[in-house]
Amino acid sequence: MPAKLDPWGSMKIENYEKLFAEFGIEPFEKFKEKFKDNRYVRRGIIFGHRDFERIAYAVQKKEKFAMMTGLMPSGKFHFGHKMVADEIIWFQELGAETYVCVADIEAYNMRDIDLKQARKLAVEEYLLNYIALGLKGKNLNFYFQSSYKIPYYLFRDTLSKRATFNELRGIYGELSPGKILSVLTQVADILHPQLDEFSGRMPVVVPVGSDQDPHLRLTRDIAAKLNFILPSSTYHKFMEGLQGGKMSSSDPKSYISLTENPKDAVKKIMRAKTGGRNTAEEQKELGGIPGQCMVYEFFVYHLIDDDKELHEIYHECKSGNLRCGDCKKKCADLMEKFLYAHREKREKSRNVVAQILGN
Repeated sequence: MPAKLDPWGSMKIENYEKLFAEFGIEPFEKFKEKFKDNRYVRRGIIFGHRDFERIAYAVQKKEKFAMMTGLMPSGKFHFGHKMVADEIIWFQELGAETYVCVADIEAYNMRDIDLKQARKLAVEEYLLNYIALGLKGKNLNFYFQSSYKIPYYLFRDTLSKRATFNELRGIYGELSPGKILSVLTQVADILHPQLDEFSGRMPVVVPVGSDQDPHLRLTRDIAAKLNFILPSSTYHKFMEGLQGGKMSSSDPKSYISLTENPKDAVKKIMRAKTGGRNTAEEQKELGGIPGQCMVYEFFVYHLIDDDKELHEIYHECKSGNLRCGDCKKKCADLMEKFLYAHREKREKSRNVVAQILGN
């Protein structure tokens, strides 16, 4: 585990449990029973948190809380992104006032993406998919970092007094002017729902991958100085790419997008890395390795909600009775069905998207 987590890098986290000791992230285990209806919680995909107790309390007492998240408009919306969208929808269903930020300023500074292109990607690849997956327009505040409300910018521009250069360097390592602006803008994104001009003082939860924890640590430090409620956070594991390694928007072979042609998606699944042995004889004798199978990951994260069915697939694979070809065929059938249904939902969602954007 590296000494620093890099929110802009492509590092792969091998041991999530080390994050508990090295960065102070707490296990999510004690919330599993209460939130077992969520398969990401049930299956340990949401594995850690900071101060989630206050969110669980707000849910239980039906008190106000907010969920804030950002999206980086840098490419196609794929199944790695869908996991985050599902979390956003879950928090909204639990009663959260929902804030979704388009990090177009960060995309421009860190990835050299034109602001106009970033806006188009955010709407077509993210917001439209969010709505098709189940996000509602009610209690939704969807905004762009480049064009928001004046109190947000006044707040952001005062935050530079609340952090030192040494503090930023201690958390992030090497810095640039673009990184510093992006970091302070993200602090404003996470804390501004608590301003009187927005939702007012209330708990806020931010669902993130663990590589984004540096932003949460800095924000919590600044929140304490400003006497804000420290933001809570949940941490999820990442899906791997179709061939193993990181799933990346810059590598089409590593992912299946939610606008993928279903027939092309089937081909990708049939070529995906599995946990199968070298020969049929070895598979039968030694069994497969579902923990190293990208097809099985699609079942765990997205395609099979029934734990009993998933358990049976796991043990059939481990026993050597399930052939990789049969498993891929099942995954391909489920994926094809999902993508065709999602295509229809996307088209039906365009009117809702237009209303959110005020068009």
